[in-house]
Amino acid sequence: MKKELLLLALCGFAACSSSGSKDEGNGGNTGEKAETYQNPVIAYSLPDPSVIRGDDGYFYLYATEDIRNLPIHRSKDLVNWEMVGTAFTDQTRPDFEPDGGLWAPDINKVGDRYVLYYSMSVWGGEWTCGIGCATADRPSGPFSDQGMMLRSNEINVQNSIDPFYIEEGNRKYLFWGSFRGIYGIELSDDGLSLKEGSRPVQIAGTAYEGTYIHKKDGYYYLFASIGSCCEGLKSTYTTVVGRSKELFGPYVDKSGQPMLENHHEVLIHKNGSFVGTGHNSEILTDKAGNDWTFYHAVNVNDPSGRVLMLDRINWKDGWPAVATDSPSLKSEKPVF
Repeated sequence: MKKELLLLALCGFAACSSSGSKDEGNGGNTGEKAETYQNPVIAYSLPDPSVIRGDDGYFYLYATEDIRNLPIHRSKDLVNWEMVGTAFTDQTRPDFEPDGGLWAPDINKVGDRYVLYYSMSVWGGEWTCGIGCATADRPSGPFSDQGMMLRSNEINVQNSIDPFYIEEGNRKYLFWGSFRGIYGIELSDDGLSLKEGSRPVQIAGTAYEGTYIHKKDGYYYLFASIGSCCEGLKSTYTTVVGRSKELFGPYVDKSGQPMLENHHEVLIHKNGSFVGTGHNSEILTDKAGNDWTFYHAVNVNDPSGRVLMLDRINWKDGWPAVATDSPSLKSEKPVF
């Protein structure tokens, strides 16, 4: 991290965007007119990405705070990124978990505000961790913390981290969980607290964390990660998926076996260049109608962090797929 933070300082929070040289943060991408890009799109550690398109036309990306106070980047094309700041400062960061880190953010537009859901935990603190939210008028912040929404020992769901927000039928829901079951619950009308009287419902088994639900053509697709996230070259993180006709399941694999019993389809696994491929972002659609997702991985040639990866999602027979089922090295850019 010292090397990565020094790079940020030298770039003046520019995060080495399209003008960067080949060994800088854009992972060696060529200029704006290039038709291809290379993975990683950012070569320093940005785990557990979440992304949204702001009202100003930029895409904004948020990540677990390997950069303290939760970094925010922006881009016009999903490939060339600049850092624009952090969601919090040392004075404004949440504090309901003393010495806790801010993990796995999930960014959304709820009404006329941007709402950032986050996990707060210390490593191994599976009964004291929890999920909170913060709001801002702009995706670049500043974000105002709205406090804790739920905590493991209060809601009786161990390891309550990795939030994901979704709206359905004029109702708002939060899904979360990490290797102790994936759960969902209804939220209040403003999305900032649990709905009074609501109770968690389990929708997937104990193999998963980092969930994201995507609705397409009458199905809900539950993306998740299995394996170990954070062991460098020994990381076994793998992105998987199941689908359901209903938001709360049952989610199943292609043969109909339930995710509640830890059955799924593999979407992205390791290859010779990248391992630990997991915790994918929201799916974004470019002007050509192609779908894209971010995730993190460990670069075999430089395993110092979990770098930012981008790959196209294709849909085959009602299921998502990535070419070769593993990270691309060089691909055609999204169309914007």
